[in-house]
Amino acid sequence: MELFKVLDQMEHEEVVFCNDKEAGLKAIIAIHNTNLGPALGGCRMWKYATEEDAIRDALRLSRGMTYKNAMMELPLGGGKSVIIGDPRKEKSEKLFRAFGKFVNSLGGKYITAEDVGTSPEDMKYVAQETSYVAGLDGKSGDPSPITAKGVFLGIKACTDWVFGQTDLKGMVVAIQGLGHVGMSLAKLLYEAGAELIVTDIYEDRIREAEREFNAKVVNPDEIYDVKCDVFSPCALGAVINENTVDRLNCKIVAGAANNQLKDESFAERLAEKDILYAPDYVINGGGVINVSIEVSGIPYSMEVVEQKLQIIPKRLREVFTMAKEKGITTAKAADIIAESKFKKKG
Repeated sequence: MELFKVLDQMEHEEVVFCNDKEAGLKAIIAIHNTNLGPALGGCRMWKYATEEDAIRDALRLSRGMTYKNAMMELPLGGGKSVIIGDPRKEKSEKLFRAFGKFVNSLGGKYITAEDVGTSPEDMKYVAQETSYVAGLDGKSGDPSPITAKGVFLGIKACTDWVFGQTDLKGMVVAIQGLGHVGMSLAKLLYEAGAELIVTDIYEDRIREAEREFNAKVVNPDEIYDVKCDVFSPCALGAVINENTVDRLNCKIVAGAANNQLKDESFAERLAEKDILYAPDYVINGGGVINVSIEVSGIPYSMEVVEQKLQIIPKRLREVFTMAKEKGITTAKAADIIAESKFKKKG
């Protein structure tokens, strides 16, 4: 990877490589844009195949946070961090405290929180070394259920656009990934009467969904082929790619995962297949809305959260309308709206 060339292309401000041999920490903090305020974005822990994969993920995720925060009308910029490691085997207090020291060294330019592979419990250790952390127990807490609620509202906006109805009873939704967000989303959809088809790499999660939500289970690679109304990616990114896009048998792609498209060309492919794509950084903005309330100092309450979540279906309708009127993809329409909010004029 020609790193500085990539940074120029993606317009990042800063990338910090964090290494603490004693703590076993190898992490990357990527700050994309701070025009609207300090960069806010969670810390992901994952067993990446290569260090380049980890760098690429941090860069894409941090850029997505800039666009997401702008679309949610938050006074925040975009950043993200990734820790290289197995979240089920390699966590420790020492590791997260070491990470917290690196976050603190940035002096508030970056605010972290939990993400895939991390939890409020992990953030407690980070908070022992820095005040620039959110999503703590006793404050806004785990943002995953709120992210799921935002995606749920977004799916209803999508079905309204495609089918002319927000009632999800009898709708078939295929969920890829049953982590904190995916499982919470499954519960909301089940309670709304949707029929669920699910997959995950962890057996315990699959059995829970099968037991609690009467979900049909398929193998991870089979999820792309199932006939459904909504395909909901809730795992990692780049799942819509040259190997999967032509296999999709749905009318809507709407899920919680970040960077669902391998690249922008796949937004065109979805449009050609008459599949409505809900841009990920719009539909999954619930978590950052939740965390932003804690960061802002506004007294936290679910009433405030519920009110602020209404921006998600509103923004999606704006995106779908612009895409239709201009004859462009929904991904392009979302970028146009977001960039009008965070890019400096002149």
